[in-house]
Amino acid sequence: AELRKASKRLTCHKRYKIQKKIREHHRKVRKEAKKRGRKKPKKDPGVPSAAPFKEELLREAEQRKQRLEELKQKQKLNRQKEHEKKRKLEAKKNAAKIKEKAEGKESSGKSKAKTNKLLDKKSKKSFCRELKKVIEASDVVLEVLDARDPMGCRCPQLEQAVTCSGGDKKLLLVLNKIDLVPKENLEKWLNYLKKEFPTVAFKSATLMKDRTMEQFTKRRARVDLSRTTECFGSKCLLKLLQDHGKIQNKAIQVGVVGFPNVGKSSIINSLKGVRACNVGLARGVTKSMQIVHIDKQTKMLDSPSIIADPSNSALALALRSIIDTEESGSADVLEGADAILKHCSKQQVMMHYSIPDFRNTEEFLTLLAQKRGMLKKGGVPDIENIAKLLLCDWTGAKISYHSQPPGSQRPPPYLTEDKIAEMRECFNLKNLEEENNNTVQALKYPGPASSIIFQSAGMANGIIEEHKVIEVASEWENLEMSKEGEEEEEEDFTGSDDDQDDIEKEDVKEVNQVSSTLALALVSVTHDFLFSESEQSNLLSFSLDKTAEEYDAYDFNTDYV
Repeated sequence: AELRKASKRLTCHKRYKIQKKIREHHRKVRKEAKKRGRKKPKKDPGVPSAAPFKEELLREAEQRKQRLEELKQKQKLNRQKEHEKKRKLEAKKNAAKIKEKAEGKESSGKSKAKTNKLLDKKSKKSFCRELKKVIEASDVVLEVLDARDPMGCRCPQLEQAVTCSGGDKKLLLVLNKIDLVPKENLEKWLNYLKKEFPTVAFKSATLMKDRTMEQFTKRRARVDLSRTTECFGSKCLLKLLQDHGKIQNKAIQVGVVGFPNVGKSSIINSLKGVRACNVGLARGVTKSMQIVHIDKQTKMLDSPSIIADPSNSALALALRSIIDTEESGSADVLEGADAILKHCSKQQVMMHYSIPDFRNTEEFLTLLAQKRGMLKKGGVPDIENIAKLLLCDWTGAKISYHSQPPGSQRPPPYLTEDKIAEMRECFNLKNLEEENNNTVQALKYPGPASSIIFQSAGMANGIIEEHKVIEVASEWENLEMSKEGEEEEEEDFTGSDDDQDDIEKEDVKEVNQVSSTLALALVSVTHDFLFSESEQSNLLSFSLDKTAEEYDAYDFNTDYV
């Protein structure tokens, strides 16, 4: 039951006390004002009625007042023009940035772009180097697949490298996140994959206990972490690896490889029972090889993610590439979101997100941003950030979706019958099938209606060799030209700002001069009227000549904007 809000009503005693205090305060203020004495503001005496040329002076004052209004209007129009220039310049810059990102350029300056590109290239090469180390050092390689799209998580280059390496190197498939797909779909995939490689059904623990976790549970005893810390399939996998070690009669090293966000580090943490490796929603958390000792006979080697080949489809790049959602361009993110929505059931997406019918991806993202309150200044939907959130949802363990296995079993060309038989050696497949069945029966699964139907794009090509990392062509000249163009625009803009400042200063000076001359004229006229009639005619001729020129220059029928 929802708790009611506390009442704002006060007790009578408290209310009367407050009223009494207010009355006392008002009394005190009145008393102080009485002591101080009220000073009434002095009224403007204006032009005396007995002063000569009163009408001319009033007319002159009115004219100067109108001139002041004109100056104010001019300043207002200049400010509006300045704002328009700023808006246009910002729009040009944004358009240039989007265009550069779409063409694979970086919009930052030359030095920043150089460092970013070098870092990007180095990081990709280092990922490939570390992955190669793991594959070479491993006796058994675990290829981790997301149960929602197992075919999309398979890398033919990796499988070929392991199967054709020679020696006793084995490849196992680990089907992770099995709690996010319907039970029937999981069984179909297990039956399909076991015909090519030994496959283990696995559900890793998503929240491991460490020191911080213990403190957290002590402070908040009501939080139930049984479901999140529970792991399924770990005993089966450990037994399989230990039996293989006994047959080989040596301590074995097990490499864990796969695309980003499939749960490589989570599997190692689940087997170890504590948080040994860093995990997170961001892609590419693991940067280098990490060794974790499970027992005396088994070492686990955690590896960086496989680099997705740029030649892959937009869907494969959206789900399998290492995208930094904080720094990735809006064009890449929107393209990824569009590819995901095109490959799943529209009705189920509408049901899952509780969103009305939409015509395209942009409209969907707009509706989702409005629903979740992701708005920019002025209530404009933040499409870029909501697209990033959508990608995180689909690669993380938040959304339940499933893909169907291919209708016919067609193994890849590198996987011959001899290779399949070689990979199955030293493993007790009957025992593995029984353990998988036990794991499948122990879990709870989403219903087929609540899980979104997804069309897989097939196997995703990856880059394993360091020398195959595509080096992005440097375009420093174009970047320099664009930078110079931006600087010139900024200089023009600053120049216009300086001009504007000069105009405003001149306007202010003119206003001050007008007000001072008006005051002097009033003082001189009143003085002459009261004291010297002889000098009045000279002043009169001077003032009349001056006003006549102004009357010719000024049109009273002018309409002001």
